Amino acid sequence: MLNMDYQFQDDALYQTAMTHTSYANEHRGSHLRHNERLEFLGDSVLGFVTADYLLTHYPDLPEGELTKLRAAVVCEAALCEIARELGIPQEIRLGHGEEVGGGRARPSILADATEALIGAVYLDGGIEPARTLVLRFIPHKVEVALAGGAFQDYKTMLQEIVQKNKQETLEYRLAGQSGPDHDKRFTMELLLNSNVFASGTGRSKKEAEQMAAKQALKAMGIER
Repeated sequence: MLNMDYQFQDDALYQTAMTHTSYANEHRGSHLRHNERLEFLGDSVLGFVTADYLLTHYPDLPEGELTKLRAAVVCEAALCEIARELGIPQEIRLGHGEEVGGGRARPSILADATEALIGAVYLDGGIEPARTLVLRFIPHKVEVALAGGAFQDYKTMLQEIVQKNKQETLEYRLAGQSGPDHDKRFTMELLLNSNVFASGTGRSKKEAEQMAAKQALKAMGIER
């Protein structure tokens, strides 16, 4: 069982949260449900609880900083860490292909399962148990983020550098995407003066842009 202080009233919700699409697809005859819909719900619950916490505990931070901070503490890397603390890698049910392919350690799978678990707790017990689960981890991750250890806004850093020279232009464009619908990967190119200068890949276009900006800064000799 997971390392959490919550007892499900409906065990089926817990089982669904721990069921990856690959496992459900291999057991179609048993009418198993996978965790994508719970992940969708859990993402919203996580975002709401985190936003509420930040708004309450950091009343002097402007909206832009609150948005950056929330993005830092609910990113894939942070959710993956939470998944490991909860013991999700040992509990999640994977199809054979994902199992042998290292899916039990794949960050995207663990992050998605974490959100699915939050969604399952919300449906099973309501907002307060879900809030308790989220706040078991979020305050510490906020402290780390504020200390600069969890998030850097690479796009803003790069933009500030480029704006010093008014002749320089900076833009991002989608170079490609891959993977199934539940595990998409986007690649964004960073164009400096209309020339491809760097590229980055992420689970969303925004994350890919951040990774492209990070690579651009590195190419400029600015390590962050």
